[in-house]
Amino acid sequence: MSTHRKTLTVWMIGLMNVAAICNIKNFPLLAEYGLSIIFFLILAAVLFFIPVAFVSAELASSFPDRGVYSWVKEGLGPKWGFLAIWLQWIENVIWYPTVLSFIAATFAYIIDPALATNKIYILCMVLATFWPMTFVNFFGMRVSGWISSLSAVLGTLIPIVLILVLGLWWIFSGNPVQIEFTWKAALPDLSSVSHLVLLAGVLFSLAGLEMSAVHAREVEDPRRNYPRAICLSAILVLIFSALGGLVIAAIVPKGEIELASGSMAAFTLLFSTLNIKWAIPVLAAVMTFGALGMMSTWIIGPSRGLLATAKDGNLPHIFHKTNRHGMPVAILITQAIIVTVLSTVFLFMPSVSSSYWILVALAAVLYMLMYVIMFIAAIRLRSKLPHIDRIYQVPGGSKGLLAISLLGIAGSSLGLILGFVPPSQLDTGNLIFFEAFLIGGTVLFCALPFLIYRLRKPDWHRD
Repeated sequence: MSTHRKTLTVWMIGLMNVAAICNIKNFPLLAEYGLSIIFFLILAAVLFFIPVAFVSAELASSFPDRGVYSWVKEGLGPKWGFLAIWLQWIENVIWYPTVLSFIAATFAYIIDPALATNKIYILCMVLATFWPMTFVNFFGMRVSGWISSLSAVLGTLIPIVLILVLGLWWIFSGNPVQIEFTWKAALPDLSSVSHLVLLAGVLFSLAGLEMSAVHAREVEDPRRNYPRAICLSAILVLIFSALGGLVIAAIVPKGEIELASGSMAAFTLLFSTLNIKWAIPVLAAVMTFGALGMMSTWIIGPSRGLLATAKDGNLPHIFHKTNRHGMPVAILITQAIIVTVLSTVFLFMPSVSSSYWILVALAAVLYMLMYVIMFIAAIRLRSKLPHIDRIYQVPGGSKGLLAISLLGIAGSSLGLILGFVPPSQLDTGNLIFFEAFLIGGTVLFCALPFLIYRLRKPDWHRD
């Protein structure tokens, strides 16, 4: 019998989770809350981040083969499993234009920073970027995968370290600070629901940990060390996210923070103060290359999950097929078409920031719904299959799992509801269009998997 050596330490898991979740593109959204972002990040960690981490770790150690699809399928049945993996896939598709708008806005600082707020430019760049990257993925991971590590360093690590170091220098060097560091400023404005809406974006910025939960199996003594790794992850993610949001809030005036280009605006002020304006397009080029590389690898990831459920008979034969490089071409083209349609929202919203937000809100609503389903499936599985081998279990037995799952359901539901409310911090334009887009998108993307499942045919199942 072969044995698998467990090599991951608590620190390794913690740093892997930080690398997977922390991203400089999320910092401007966090900056909108100023000093009170600390309160919202702690709230998000308690109600969402930690429950997702613990519950998904138990599920991954019990059903490691296909992630959320197999978890929900085993717990609630194949129809709900298909819905869960569909939601995980479609929220990524909706999220792509926001990443692409960040790339476009960053690239604008190489040619003309004014373009970062030009809706036509952003739309053209989104489409001119996504389609070629889709075609590149047709040639397999050998073409796009080799640059993923370099892209992570250039697109995430270097900019985050740079913005934190220079931002802290700005704050402590007597430069003008745009926020107050007082206890009063740390308390959130709870006078209106519209002030809390960006919490949905905060929750969304902490999402995705279920995809890395499979690493719980690689930890020595997982029942003891994995909870420690999650606590470390939570602390590190909270610290980096809070610092990133705060330094941008401190540097860029509140009314001038753009969700897609806020990071580059902060770098522009920093480099101008340091008299190194020549470094602005250099950094923009580095961040653009890094983000493009990471985006290229993200395009294929969620598609593989949908391919797995397609081969289980939940999608027509055309979506089963892969080319000679093993790439699901039909799924990739379908998601590129959806991205194209969704990206036209930039033409109908008042600004790039409002377009960015409405897409984040829709993605967050669908992702939070997936998490609600995942938590319910976890509760069901503990009672349905009590004797299955679980390498890791949520502490506290069945009551502990129930408690932390209910906490996660409450947090996910809160994020889901808040996603439908226009934020007071942004001009989202016509309320009817805003709500129609979100409600219509939610209904459409939730109804489609049920319709497909109902129309499925026996010969869809791969022999």
